[in-house]
Amino acid sequence: MIKIALKTIFAATLLSSFALWAQDSGMQQGSAPDNTKMNQRDRNASEPTAGQQKENTSDRELTRQIRRALVQDKDLSTYAHNVKIVAQGGAVTLKGPVKSEEEKMAVEKKAAEAAGGADKIHSELQVKGDGSDKPSARQ
Repeated sequence: MIKIALKTIFAATLLSSFALWAQDSGMQQGSAPDNTKMNQRDRNASEPTAGQQKENTSDRELTRQIRRALVQDKDLSTYAHNVKIVAQGGAVTLKGPVKSEEEKMAVEKKAAEAAGGADKIHSELQVKGDGSDKPSARQ
């Protein structure tokens, strides 16, 4: 009886170890996250990043309003909920991938409503799923 229990425990341990090894191996061979190229672009000092956003109340509030509008819209994808929003002096830069051209326009519209007009929005949103890594032409 004890031998059967020990064999069962050994077999379970061996299978668990193999499963963990296989999972770890798969993670190491996986592809890079979607935004790897964008993060490399953001290292350019001329590109606005969230770290460059001033800590003034109006820019933080504007960013908060846009983020809230995006997250509350359950029709938007997780990509759209997580776009980068950088407000500087009332002007807003939007960066990151979205699922479709319609979703891109919806994000831009919500940002423009919060910022007080489309002329205050600079869109660097990228439509994913078409295989391109280039931002779409509309800005």
